[in-house]
Amino acid sequence: MSERASVLAPFRHETFRLLWLATLASNLGGLVQSVGAGWMMTTLTDSHNMVALVQASTTLPIMIFSLAAGALADNFDRRTVMIIAQCGMALVSVALAVMGYLGLLNPWLLLTFTFLIGCGTALFNPSWQASMGDIVPRSDLPGAVTLNSVGFNMMRSVGPAIGGLIVAIAGAAAAFALNAVSYLPLIVALGRWKSPPLNTKLPRERFGSAMWAGIRYVSLSPNLTIVLFRGLLFGLAAISVLALLPSVANEYVGGGAFVYGSLLGFFGLGAIGGAFLNGAIRERYSNETIVRIACVVFALSCAGLGFSRQPVLSHLALLPAGASWVLALSLFNVSIQLSTPRWVVGRALSLYQTATFGGMAAGSWLWGSVADLWGPDWSLASAALALLGCALIGFVLPLPQFSSRDLTPLNKFNEPVLRLELRPRSGPVMVMVDYQIAQEDVEEFLALMNERRRIRRRDGARQWALLRDLEKPEIWTETYHVPTWIDYVRHNMRRTKADADNLEKLRALHRGENPPLVHRLIERQTVPLTDDMPTRPGPQI
Repeated sequence: MSERASVLAPFRHETFRLLWLATLASNLGGLVQSVGAGWMMTTLTDSHNMVALVQASTTLPIMIFSLAAGALADNFDRRTVMIIAQCGMALVSVALAVMGYLGLLNPWLLLTFTFLIGCGTALFNPSWQASMGDIVPRSDLPGAVTLNSVGFNMMRSVGPAIGGLIVAIAGAAAAFALNAVSYLPLIVALGRWKSPPLNTKLPRERFGSAMWAGIRYVSLSPNLTIVLFRGLLFGLAAISVLALLPSVANEYVGGGAFVYGSLLGFFGLGAIGGAFLNGAIRERYSNETIVRIACVVFALSCAGLGFSRQPVLSHLALLPAGASWVLALSLFNVSIQLSTPRWVVGRALSLYQTATFGGMAAGSWLWGSVADLWGPDWSLASAALALLGCALIGFVLPLPQFSSRDLTPLNKFNEPVLRLELRPRSGPVMVMVDYQIAQEDVEEFLALMNERRRIRRRDGARQWALLRDLEKPEIWTETYHVPTWIDYVRHNMRRTKADADNLEKLRALHRGENPPLVHRLIERQTVPLTDDMPTRPGPQI
């Protein structure tokens, strides 16, 4: 099946179909709530910055808490995490609706409630996106990500208009109440899904260590860091449209809440078109070319929206903006998922969200502040220039193509039989690997070892070093430390099939009669008599 035809392939899987349908209702409620909150803020204050902060208050928690949520997604049952997040957001939405009906909301209290809903989104998103690899096979993953975007933007095309109508007829509190009800279908669907158990015999990572492991993995993966940086820049500039749209609808288009909703609806329609064109565009263009086109087209739409005073032109300007939005963000998301092994995919996605939504939160404040000084039109024009800059940066830091490397676990590590009784937390552990390398192979060996160093450190090794014997210069020793024995086992279990190529090339250069010799040592200054007791003689390591 071609890439273009595979966009709908995830619908073959019943679990994906049910969850996708349930998210439609949840997305509808969230978009209706967003319209209600944005429009209510325009009735509570005349500040463009406060209006833009409604968007920032929703995205800021994703920047702050996503990494912690990613650690939870990789170490706990993802279904349970998602249900807790959905229930929490439902309760906050009920409280928001009650406060709205009673007329007790002020600008800062409204921002507090939207911030709390954003916290639930931050908890939910890494588990939801990481679960795509549990629900559909790898070949269907790009289609699943695209269909999730299609679902959201289908609701964006009608939800804001519905939200505007509800706000115009019944007030913002009714929009908040609808959102509270919309969480129920997804909670029920998640309750019916039998998520796969965590496939590991190792204990869960400690929370702080798990978060640091995610940061370390991404920071030592050059392709991932490029995607994160480009996502941050795109989010920073592109959010200007969504952040300032209430002000544009109110001041330039001359409409009320319904017109604001219809403008958002046209943005959503454009995004749906972009999602269905995604496969065809990926067949013809490289990832970097797609992102550059998206940035340039979004910039033109941004400027057009800012200077248009005609409702029809303003609506039409949002169509290409929506298409560019989904083309860029879905491509970033798929790049992360296809370049990351399953043990850390939740944390990698959370860091991507931290970068992208962090850029959106900062952009909402930035463009709102510029609008207060010079007006929404010049603020949108400035954002257009920033988007052009994002496209130009691609000539220096081009986006990588989708990874074809096999990131499934290698599963060739057998835990050695030890002659000392160690607790799982015993350590620190030092590992030494001896290689015998001919002089003519040293240059190639050092290049492979440079890659080896990155792999080791990425997977948890510390204090990595390469030593050469002064008396026997053909002997090279790789050394590194891990905090505990269980960390050493986990370090080896993280090895992927793609990493095996490096190890095989190193072993091919080794001139010894036996494979490279591995020494595993535990560091000790003093040892209590009850610790590190020798066991009975067994096989030598």
